Amino acid sequence: MVAVFALPPFAFPDDSAALRGDIRAFLARHQPASEPAARANCWAVADPEFSRALGAAGFIGMTWPEAYGGRARSAMARYIILEELLAAGAPVGAHWIADRQTGPLLLRYGSEAQRRRWLPGMAAGEVFACIGLSEPGAGSDLAGVRSRAERVAGGWRLNGQKLWTSGAHHAQVMLALLRSEAGSERQAGLSQFLIPLDTPGITIRPVIDLVGNHDFNEVFFDDVIVPEDALVGVEGDGWRQVTAELAIERSGPERYLSSHALLAALIDSAPQDPAVVRVIGELVAELWTLRQMSMATAAKLAGGEDPVVEAAIVKDLGNSFEQRLPQAIQAVLAADLDGATPLLRCLARLLLVSPSFSLRGGTREVLRGIIARGMGLR
Repeated sequence: MVAVFALPPFAFPDDSAALRGDIRAFLARHQPASEPAARANCWAVADPEFSRALGAAGFIGMTWPEAYGGRARSAMARYIILEELLAAGAPVGAHWIADRQTGPLLLRYGSEAQRRRWLPGMAAGEVFACIGLSEPGAGSDLAGVRSRAERVAGGWRLNGQKLWTSGAHHAQVMLALLRSEAGSERQAGLSQFLIPLDTPGITIRPVIDLVGNHDFNEVFFDDVIVPEDALVGVEGDGWRQVTAELAIERSGPERYLSSHALLAALIDSAPQDPAVVRVIGELVAELWTLRQMSMATAAKLAGGEDPVVEAAIVKDLGNSFEQRLPQAIQAVLAADLDGATPLLRCLARLLLVSPSFSLRGGTREVLRGIIARGMGLR
């Protein structure tokens, strides 16, 4: 019987301790917010100044070639840095998409001119990116994209709307999935375009969430003209390129550390209640397991494999953990959420925002469909 997925045990290389020391020293100089509520879900918190400092220290674009501003480090070295940043609650949201997805995609599919133009600034923490995927009527059903790119003399004319675009208000460039072949259906006829967001005809409007944060945006394209070389990769091959990109997005440590600040705050409170101690033990054990699964998936990506099923499993289980964590803690604390302690403020915040964790990067239903197909069940 052929295994459809595998997540073997994984251990970091011996030199990881030195790298952890380097990033912890950096964090000591650029201390993240001390309030646990401000450290929660930190990869959605943008601080351009912090990103520039991180880039100057060589911690963005770590795996990219030096010719493009990178450091030519291993994928597992980058994983260590991400894990330490997220565990500390560092505000990495400004550069997150560029480092995690846009840069690697340009290295894989982009032209030399695109790489030279964009990658050095991304690695320096000075150029930020966003991804234009979801639309009204095309969220989980991404193949339903209707925003279009039409060939014109010397380039392309873009029209349409993107929705739930994280970080568009900070970004200089969007990597967008658009329909480039009129009349094509579903996955066919989709292409990716790299679009500077200061191009005339682009409007960005905020989408404010339940707790008053501005992370999401609507982005409108009204007869936007971009040059021929805005196309990334092969015309009509956008679906394949995007699905490869999503494997990277779905399996990283952000998929189990978004609620970590609350767990750390609970442990720091030195609880004596046996019920609270028991919940801490259960959550830490599950966290350890998810970490092993995520590292194993990252090792497969680093080895050139395409672990689509493994990445979907990590995201599905990781999101469930991140959402259940504040609920489990609320159940044993039996405390007033209007309380003034940092722990309770963090708990109240995560109870409000954590339901969204299973939406970004693919809903639970989409992920389980991917897993079912990978196992031959549909």
